[in-house]
Amino acid sequence: MNSEKLQLLPVPAADGSTSSIAWQFRKAEENRTTFVWFSGFRSQMDGEKATALDAWAAANGAGCLRFDYSGHGRSGGAFEDGTISRWLGEANAILGAAAISAPSVYVGSSMGGWISLLLARRLADENRAPPAALVLIAPAWNMTRLMLDRFPAEAKAALARDGVFLRPSAYGAEPYPITKTLVDDGERHLFGETIPVRTPVRIIHGQQDADVPWRHSLDLIERLAAPDVRLTLVKDAGHRLSRQQDLALLFATLAEFL
Repeated sequence: MNSEKLQLLPVPAADGSTSSIAWQFRKAEENRTTFVWFSGFRSQMDGEKATALDAWAAANGAGCLRFDYSGHGRSGGAFEDGTISRWLGEANAILGAAAISAPSVYVGSSMGGWISLLLARRLADENRAPPAALVLIAPAWNMTRLMLDRFPAEAKAALARDGVFLRPSAYGAEPYPITKTLVDDGERHLFGETIPVRTPVRIIHGQQDADVPWRHSLDLIERLAAPDVRLTLVKDAGHRLSRQQDLALLFATLAEFL
């Protein structure tokens, strides 16, 4: 088993700033897949699902690449400066630095599902090798539009007036900022009626998800160009999907691509 150490990669942004992006890469054994973890909004590579994936991959001789977006975890930069464009660029830069030689499978959680789909689309547009598959956990594709459509009137007024809305968190005591810059930038990345991703896709979604409605994944299936798409619904699961039975389902799904 290859050891992994924390590495930092300077990644420039469109505004001229540069953030040090923290990443860890466990190389796969010969002929084994590398799983690339894409964290969700305000999540990080040391989260429960990400570390469980890394341990499972190591036990199966597979590789695992994890990283923190700028403003998250151990990466530099301010969370308030984050945009989908910036985080997508950082994901692309980390993949380039890792130079994965074995087949790779993208595993995207929540917002990470959107970013992994955007990256797969970018690779297709640039005639670069696509991932062998995508496994999406409660994918928050078109996340910024999803948030905006569900915001109350006072939140939309705060975005227009102040450029930021402090959104209460269901996972902590402190609210967190949603910036107008993030929402406006997200408009540049919204998927239309067809998503030109043809690699196999597996989706896991909880039917008690209060953050990303499970029917959002049904809409995703309708738009994906890929013919090999499967959705697994978990009736009693919420958004996090990090219980032991949820992780077991995730690993059973990933095992198809070992």
